[in-house]
Amino acid sequence: MLIYAHRGARGDAPENTMSAFKKALLMNADGIELDVQLTKDGELVICHDHTIDRTSNGTGWIKDFSLKELKAYDFGGWFDSQYGGETLPTLAEFLDWFSTTPLLLNIEIKHGPVIYPNLEPILVDCIRQYNIDNRLILSSFYHPSLQKIKALNSNLKTGALFSCRPLDPCQFCIDTHAEFLHPHWHCLDALWVKKAKDLGIGINTFTVNEETEYQIVSKLGVDAIFTDFPGRFSAK
Repeated sequence: MLIYAHRGARGDAPENTMSAFKKALLMNADGIELDVQLTKDGELVICHDHTIDRTSNGTGWIKDFSLKELKAYDFGGWFDSQYGGETLPTLAEFLDWFSTTPLLLNIEIKHGPVIYPNLEPILVDCIRQYNIDNRLILSSFYHPSLQKIKALNSNLKTGALFSCRPLDPCQFCIDTHAEFLHPHWHCLDALWVKKAKDLGIGINTFTVNEETEYQIVSKLGVDAIFTDFPGRFSAK
């Protein structure tokens, strides 16, 4: 079972920063999960929330800042003073580093409540420069985004995120042509997991942080977990 560091090793470093990503590599994670959004000047940046209030010393919506303005804020000091001065990374900055590692990557496209109409073509164009298609999954709770990705590049693998109990989760992949289902681990069910596997659909589940959770998802036979603490599970 593969181990993806959720927003990097966010249990041990400020989430979605280069420090968190580099720590995940040191902890022997198999891959990294991160979130992308667009600045008002069309730059792809890595941040989970649609505002910078929780993870920086600033306030406001990412869509309302230019990249230069965002770079002026501290995205590390909130977590611990040793990370003071950590800046918000762009996706290109991350990929410059990532492309030199053996890691896998999951990029979550963060639509909702803000919808970024031009995000997908900008993202696909950025990815094209790094030759990483064979170790990349693009995921989103906003399933129309997965359809857009496939229309732009059918070779890119996608994952349908969800945190509910639909009648048939496999329909998400049928509708979007996604290769993976990305459920919250609470939403796993042995019956639909078997159906997904019979259809050749991969299952990567979030966010598994405790040993009891790990044992449950292991028995169900998922392909990968996303965890805030990759060091807890990477040696298993």
